[in-house]
Amino acid sequence: MADVRLGEILEDSDGREVRPLRPPRGPRTLRTDRWWALPLVTAVVLLGFVAYGSWVAFQNANYYADPYISPFYSPCLVGTCLHPTASFIGSWWKWSPALLILPFPLLFRLTCYYYRKAYYRSFWWSPPACAVRDARFGYSGETRFPLILQNVHRYAFFLALPFPVFLTWDAIQSFSFPDGLGMGLGTLVLLVNVFLLWGYTLSCHSCRHLVGGHVDQFSKAPVRHFLWRRVSWLNVHHARWAWASLFSVAMADLYVRLVASGTINDVRLF
Repeated sequence: MADVRLGEILEDSDGREVRPLRPPRGPRTLRTDRWWALPLVTAVVLLGFVAYGSWVAFQNANYYADPYISPFYSPCLVGTCLHPTASFIGSWWKWSPALLILPFPLLFRLTCYYYRKAYYRSFWWSPPACAVRDARFGYSGETRFPLILQNVHRYAFFLALPFPVFLTWDAIQSFSFPDGLGMGLGTLVLLVNVFLLWGYTLSCHSCRHLVGGHVDQFSKAPVRHFLWRRVSWLNVHHARWAWASLFSVAMADLYVRLVASGTINDVRLF
């Protein structure tokens, strides 16, 4: 048996197939570095964002400090909103306005290709890191329920696309103070947030496919080739856009919340 190769099919004296026993499973990994640190930090950050976002969504207060509105509550569609925007669904909605809009960007992030990698590694350990054995057995990929639902990401992109537009308008409106035009620290916070959200949205793999997919010859589609090259450059940094925009949307909400509650005063630049 010393000359038997792994997986080789043998035959006994009666001509029946005999498969050699597999060798015992080795250690989970031979890595000696702190490979577990990155998935651990990722899990803590994602859980922290989920906890903060859930608290913000149900609080239904301190989300508007003229002229700033929290990105978690924009667009504010119900009649009970503090923000002076048009009410599209009246005042029958008695819960937090954030609960009407957050499911759409949440679905976009939840099914995002990068975030799948992040939480698959961090929470399911499948795999937790390079050269580290999966903690799960019988993983079938995204071919069965519920993971097959990840394929709705291409549609979630279209549902989430209007939100950077709304937030861009909010950033423009943040120059309009009750006493006239100006700029505050909150204006800069909202501008940075919308810039990072556009970067995250446009660097999405679905966006790259939208502008350049199904094109056999780019020479016959110069406009789409131009767009595809730009989106491809953004796509290379998609993970960075994902993390930066995650922090920026939380920081933007926190700043507006602190100003609205009177905890801090907005710094007026001019």
